[in-house]
Amino acid sequence: MAALKARLETLIDEVSAKSSLGKAVIYALAHWPGLTAFLDDGRIEVDSNIVERSIKPVCLTRKNSLFAGSARGGETWAVLASLVNSAKLNGVDPETWLADVLEQIVSGAVPVNRLDQLLPWNWKASREKRGQAGMMAA
Repeated sequence: MAALKARLETLIDEVSAKSSLGKAVIYALAHWPGLTAFLDDGRIEVDSNIVERSIKPVCLTRKNSLFAGSARGGETWAVLASLVNSAKLNGVDPETWLADVLEQIVSGAVPVNRLDQLLPWNWKASREKRGQAGMMAA
């Protein structure tokens, strides 16, 4: 990395700062501490693939939501995206959770003042509790 930095520092004097290469060299040198942070801290990944993979769905949703059709459609899209991502973040299959939640709401199994029971983390805990109770009864 030291040799690379030295080469970049000599290259900056050899190419135009307005060229694509010159801009890239200036950028690399300006961000050098961040670029080499992984050398000093073993917990830092060499690349950002993990982060990029985790934000890719957000970027795709943002792009796709441009076609929601209206402000109300965009709000509905945002609510749905929030519900789906909340389920995923809590280790819950969004399709299974939403189907069960909608069924419980439509059937009246859960009163309006107890809708908090249907939040992904509460729903998951309830199902796990029922699963353990079923195992103990068997």
